[in-house]
Amino acid sequence: MRLFLSWVVVAATAVSAAAQPAAPRRLTLTEAVQTALDNNFNVRKAENSLELQDELELNAYGQFLPSVNGNLNTTRRTGRQFVQEQLRYDDFTTTSGGGGLQVNLPLFTGFQNISNLRGTQARKVSTSEGLRRTKENIIFTTASQFLGVLLNEELVVISRQNLESARRQLDQIRAQVEVGMRPIVDQYNQEALVANAEYDLIQRENAVNLSKVQLIRTLNLDPLLDYELVTPGVDESDLVVNTYDLGGLVQQALVNRSDIRSEEAAIKANRFALQAARGSVLPTLSASFSLSSGWSNQFREPAPGGGFQSVSYGDQFFDRNITRSMSISLQVPIFNRFNTRANIARNRVAYENARLDLEDRRLSVLQEVRQAYNDYLAYSKQLQTTQTALLAATKAYETEQERYRVGATTLIELTRANTEFINARSNRVRAMYQFLFQEKLLDYYIGNIDESIGF
Repeated sequence: MRLFLSWVVVAATAVSAAAQPAAPRRLTLTEAVQTALDNNFNVRKAENSLELQDELELNAYGQFLPSVNGNLNTTRRTGRQFVQEQLRYDDFTTTSGGGGLQVNLPLFTGFQNISNLRGTQARKVSTSEGLRRTKENIIFTTASQFLGVLLNEELVVISRQNLESARRQLDQIRAQVEVGMRPIVDQYNQEALVANAEYDLIQRENAVNLSKVQLIRTLNLDPLLDYELVTPGVDESDLVVNTYDLGGLVQQALVNRSDIRSEEAAIKANRFALQAARGSVLPTLSASFSLSSGWSNQFREPAPGGGFQSVSYGDQFFDRNITRSMSISLQVPIFNRFNTRANIARNRVAYENARLDLEDRRLSVLQEVRQAYNDYLAYSKQLQTTQTALLAATKAYETEQERYRVGATTLIELTRANTEFINARSNRVRAMYQFLFQEKLLDYYIGNIDESIGF
């Protein structure tokens, strides 16, 4: 009986533990970025493409080496066959076999193997730089979404404080209405303000949940689990406005941006591909060497005492039937139904398009850096204006609260002051986070963003 009760207690404890919700997983910005880099499908695809380029480079080196092929064969024939030694046909079974080794060495391929190797190496560089830019995109997207969640959480805090303040104000007004100090309309108006504050809080909380869902999707985490973001802490003393030179930023971007370097490497790869295509109109020279041998159970040789005797497999295959050959081949392309012409045209167009892609990329970089620089200046100014506005709105709200308490102003004026105070707080928080975000956006556009991103 006691054993049964013990098992019941253990089972109840296990069920109770399983029923309790798991603690939310805490994520810092660094952990979120690393998780995104580890789980993102685009990053993994780019890494797979880079591994393929390693194999293609090895294959390009291999085109300078000889190709070696070996073969073995055996044949068994039964039926009427010609017997050479007896110069007649007879019915019997023949077993024969052979083997060989062939070596082919390219001596001159119209420089195609050289061009292919250099083009493959350039394509590998382009793929590597593309992988780096893909990682930069993931880092920036993760950081911006992480920052967006923190901003929405700050706005929820402001909305919740506004709701608590509105409820306290409603309690005061109700007490004053009961003793006849305030008209009933003030209570109705304040109740409407409380309802609006509750609605605003619901909207803010929904915005937090939506931004978290987007971040979780970027990190490729389980959406059914709960996650808590660790706030890095935004101190206003850290909001230092830096002075940048637009020309210097543009030059940094043109040098640092991995997508530009990827386009430059792609141009080289396409240029070498064009050279390889043009090399196909030249003659090719190759050398080949072969070694072969065979055996047959019907192979005979004259015997010392007269007649014929069979020859062993080892004597046939490793001695008597060995054949060696060496050749040099020169192939001159004369006419191949315009295939070479079409291939050259195809690679020339790819090369020209790659050059146009690079020019378009450079213009886009110039535009992005300039826009990011202008936005940085604008958000820098907003830092000061929102701070001034918040100080003024705070003093105005405190003054109106005191005046309303002594009956020197109306609820409408107090409500207007409270609204301006809440808007000023929200604008200040937005300005702080937008300034931080714009700093990282500027780093992203000039190619100075990596896994160590922080705020």
